[in-house]
Amino acid sequence: EIRGTAVTQTLDYELTQDDETEDLFALLSEVKQNHPDVGAVSVGAIFSSYQGNRVQHVCDRLGLKMLAYLWHRDQAELLQEMVANGVDAVLIKVAAMGLGREDLGKTLKEMQPKLLSLHSKFGIHPCGEGGEFESFTLDCPLFKKRIVVDDSAVVTHVDDTVAPVLYLSIKQVHLAPK
Repeated sequence: EIRGTAVTQTLDYELTQDDETEDLFALLSEVKQNHPDVGAVSVGAIFSSYQGNRVQHVCDRLGLKMLAYLWHRDQAELLQEMVANGVDAVLIKVAAMGLGREDLGKTLKEMQPKLLSLHSKFGIHPCGEGGEFESFTLDCPLFKKRIVVDDSAVVTHVDDTVAPVLYLSIKQVHLAPK
């Protein structure tokens, strides 16, 4: 269960009670206890030193290696690779100029032209690495089954006319054969 919040928001991280990073530490501690052969953690961070530093801090404390295969990749190229390789992910949060309610639930493939356009116009990160959006993967080549969203609702977190912050609260899903 996630209990912490972003208590420490500086780039560097030091152990801080009630910080969300300590939730990750608790989770990975449990993983190590139940699966002692685990020696590494793979992260999807591309440019966020904030995220990378926190995961590295947790890994160092647990004797794990952090694997960051996407680190500093070109985001437009990476987005194209995800779409071309069958990553079926949908936007579940938007928080940037040019993104809105109509984009929630759309796939990366559907959003690719718009994301690249917003990158050219406003400099948003095409993979959402600046917090412009969050996504949820429904299917990819690694999955044995695909996830189907049965019920969801849009929640307005910040009602802003220029850059609203909205998210898709997923209420119910099921697994389906590919």
